[in-house]
Amino acid sequence: MSKRFTARTVATAAVLALTATGLGVPANAAPSNSRTFTVVAEDGVAADTAVAAIRAAGGTVVSRSDEVGMFQVSSDRADFAARATAAPTLIGAAEQKAIGRKPKLDRVEQEHLTAAAGARAGANAARKGAKLDPLDDKLWGLEMIRADKARKIEPGDRRVTVGVLDTGVDASNPDIAPNFNWSLSRNFAPDLIDVDGACEVPSCLDPVGTDDGGHGTHVAGTIGAAANGFGLSGVAPNVSLVELKGGQDSGYFFLDPVVNALVYAGKSGIDVVNMSFYVDPWLYNCTANPADSPADQAEQRAIIKAMKRALTFAHNKGVTLVGALGNNNEDLGAPRTDVTSPDYGADPYPRPIDNESCWNLPTEGPHVIGVSSVGPSGKKSDFSNYGTEQISVAAPGGWFRDGFGTDTFRTDANMILSAYPKHVLQEEESVDADGNIVAGFENSVFKQCKANGECGYYTYLQGTSMASPHAAGVAALIVSRYGKAQGRTGFGMSPDQVEQHLYRTAAEHACPEPRLQQYRNEGRDETYDAYCAGGVNFNGFYGYGIVDAYAAVKTPFKPNARP
Repeated sequence: MSKRFTARTVATAAVLALTATGLGVPANAAPSNSRTFTVVAEDGVAADTAVAAIRAAGGTVVSRSDEVGMFQVSSDRADFAARATAAPTLIGAAEQKAIGRKPKLDRVEQEHLTAAAGARAGANAARKGAKLDPLDDKLWGLEMIRADKARKIEPGDRRVTVGVLDTGVDASNPDIAPNFNWSLSRNFAPDLIDVDGACEVPSCLDPVGTDDGGHGTHVAGTIGAAANGFGLSGVAPNVSLVELKGGQDSGYFFLDPVVNALVYAGKSGIDVVNMSFYVDPWLYNCTANPADSPADQAEQRAIIKAMKRALTFAHNKGVTLVGALGNNNEDLGAPRTDVTSPDYGADPYPRPIDNESCWNLPTEGPHVIGVSSVGPSGKKSDFSNYGTEQISVAAPGGWFRDGFGTDTFRTDANMILSAYPKHVLQEEESVDADGNIVAGFENSVFKQCKANGECGYYTYLQGTSMASPHAAGVAALIVSRYGKAQGRTGFGMSPDQVEQHLYRTAAEHACPEPRLQQYRNEGRDETYDAYCAGGVNFNGFYGYGIVDAYAAVKTPFKPNARP
């Protein structure tokens, strides 16, 4: 998940509520009494009919996504949301309002930086990895999924496009630059001063090829960093990387940018989209949870409907959707009572979760390949969500606490190394103003420079956010290997066929014995206990298995084969 939202105690990823200025209004606009809402129409309602209902309720449409029946609306009526929800042609309206800021460090993805100094003492033990680019010997994940062998058969096709729906992508990194697709990349998330701080540019719309959060760049590097003899390489080092900026600089993900990015991906012919986030302020969006107020129920129904429509639209247009399963150490098929929602704007309260009417989005949405995280040992990461209902496959996501009883225990090398923007590392105080690594961070941050002085920076993170791009990279290799020409200029492969082949070629992994996995040695209490249900072919920890890039490109594609 995104760095802002991987642990529920910190807060989770894509928030519906945003600033009072809203996404359709410049962040530097003068204050007014007008508020901004996201409005979603009922099924089968024509866009013009929905617009008429919005106007009748006292709203003005600022922007619209007719493909999914979603509208951004401004209104100065205090009762607009209630009036819109009461309209028979509208599902509901959710106000977009400020919800807070990210913490300086994420407690899951950056656990190595929040750990007690004593727990991190000493240098990292060397980890065997694929030696391709200079830092690839630190990429145990590449070797685990046999991506180093896969590229000898299929390194990726430049025509295959992978959308990184995230906080942006730093295209200045020498490992990202060769594969960055400038013509297709877009920013759907203008800066919002209430959550992102001051705008870096007058328009408040950061140019593509930049990333003020870092998360998206890390994800992009794992998917497709170039194998160019510099820095490190990705799972699919020859594919094209497309920035779909749907997350704020602060790490928040809001409904409008995410839906618009998914619609754009479908209309633009993007082959694969990676999604390492989920929609807040509710841990689970429910259709009619008795614990929620009528207004909150309407808001959640709008989120559910808009996300499901957007995911379905993208899928039907040929996009393979890959999503992080989440870092709440929870069985998504048997969710616990939610005691953390809403995250902001009101005090959280206990919400019993009905699995039949509540969704964790986008990972529980239609057509999404859900990915859990494993550490170097192959053991499920303690933080990773799981469960036979939603899991599809597992992939290397890192686990700082892996290797108990060995010299690798609680070392940075257990995590996932990838590209990261220099200025974000400077903000996190691990790189100084001169671009040098600060003392004490030599094992977690790396700098590589060319003879001309051009440098790239890399750091470790962990999470299902890091597992998902490994799977997305393999999906991109499948499209590259088995895709066909489509139309006069297109190239691609049916998402259903990509998904089928990904599952069929994953390396099966049985449940541990005993099946109740505990993490006491790693310092975790009983809330991290996880029961692995299922057999070797499919189970709640590994799904159909750990993704296998080599098997995916070597095994002949069979259109009607089953996993």
